[in-house]
Amino acid sequence: MTALLPVPRVFRFDDVDAFRSSIRNLDVDFTPLARKISAEQVILSLPGCELNYTQSFPRIVDAQLAPHTTAAGFTMDDGVPIRFNGVERDRAVIVLGGGGAFYSSVEETPRQYASVMFTPEIVDRGWPQPGLHFSIHEISQRAQDRLREVVRHILLVTSQPTEDAPFASGESIKETLLAAIDNAFAEIVPAKWTTRANTTRQFKVFNDARAILAGDVAHPIYSGELARQIGVSVRTLHDAIQRYRGVSLHRYLRLRRLWLVRQQLLAGAPSVKMCALAYGFWHLSDFSRSYRSQFGEAPSETLAASRRPGATRADPSRGHGS
Repeated sequence: MTALLPVPRVFRFDDVDAFRSSIRNLDVDFTPLARKISAEQVILSLPGCELNYTQSFPRIVDAQLAPHTTAAGFTMDDGVPIRFNGVERDRAVIVLGGGGAFYSSVEETPRQYASVMFTPEIVDRGWPQPGLHFSIHEISQRAQDRLREVVRHILLVTSQPTEDAPFASGESIKETLLAAIDNAFAEIVPAKWTTRANTTRQFKVFNDARAILAGDVAHPIYSGELARQIGVSVRTLHDAIQRYRGVSLHRYLRLRRLWLVRQQLLAGAPSVKMCALAYGFWHLSDFSRSYRSQFGEAPSETLAASRRPGATRADPSRGHGS
């Protein structure tokens, strides 16, 4: 009897927290860079791995991979380069992470990408050795085209009947994915720029800052205080944030505080004024303008929406993962 072919599941989102909660094998923190989001995720579960095809939205992402997992990822389209682990290149690349590995990315425009999560982790295929954070590798254009072609064909075969469907199985599809990734790592192009993304010198400063900002959400944190807690100069902290975030330290902290205010308002904060002051926005008219510019509505509108009968209140602790 022929085994049933796995069928991809399709999810669409217009809410950041709903999208975040759908992601498995990654502890993710989003800071949206768009007023409204529209995202789609296609998930195909295979024996020992999961293929994810994502259409994302402009955002800052910090993510840590679950233990005993290997993840390989690559773009499925061409567009504005994604800043990944502090570097930005419009080249054919593949990224790789082992259990517990961390990555940071800045996506300034909507992009499409694929990731393959293997559980248990891959240990015997000669892939690059995983480190503390995801590594990035330039590959040949041919290898990238092959990866994209394989993913598109797999999703086509599993989502609708084709002449190939009777010959496919979960195991054979997984083997095709492994072969395409093997081929990509066999066609790594030596490039000095990838060395910068794969080093850990500035990564520690950035990661320490990220951990403090993720854990201390009860009051605003300013640049001098943050630098003192990490044990570096403000300039060193600024350089690390500029590298990994693509914006200045002060702009990022302001964006972060705006997003934290929004999370509290969505959770039904007592008042806009109290919430804004709690996060260091003492100039309330300037705060309101910045908030409207970032999210497309006044803070009072966000709070009012959270109080309507039947409204689902956001958990303010969500969206602040490791």
